[in-house]
Amino acid sequence: MVKEKTNAMRILDQKKIPYNVITYDSQDGKIDGISVARKIGKDIQFVYKTLVTQGSSGSIYVFVIPVESELDLKKAAQATGEKNVALVQAKDMEKWTGYIRGGCSPIGMKKLYPTFIDSSASQFEQIVVSGGKIGVLIELSVDALQSVTKAVLQEVVKKK
Repeated sequence: MVKEKTNAMRILDQKKIPYNVITYDSQDGKIDGISVARKIGKDIQFVYKTLVTQGSSGSIYVFVIPVESELDLKKAAQATGEKNVALVQAKDMEKWTGYIRGGCSPIGMKKLYPTFIDSSASQFEQIVVSGGKIGVLIELSVDALQSVTKAVLQEVVKKK
């Protein structure tokens, strides 16, 4: 169990949104989504990663997509109304979000950025996202995640 609550957990508690905390050992350095899904014994289709992008206007956007998928930058740009979007560099992640790469939760960033959850999540009751710290995940309903992040469900991943 987590000794100290993350910002994401405090926000969920404050809003009385139910969630489960899942922890994993990150000492082996394997913190990519697929490795993490294996570590926690969850099917990878339920585990989502948080990607932070910047549009050509300079605005920041957040995308929550399945760990085995790749963000389609054209679809992401269309969703945001930007000419194009690019992933924020890992070194700039904390500046924009307050989180580090590998521990970036879509909940509780420095600001409430426009957030998009890939529409594939709509088929599941619950998904797993970062809890705001490497080694900590949060499992919650898609509706709850949408509610707390003001997210829009939209298809934003590349077709396989």
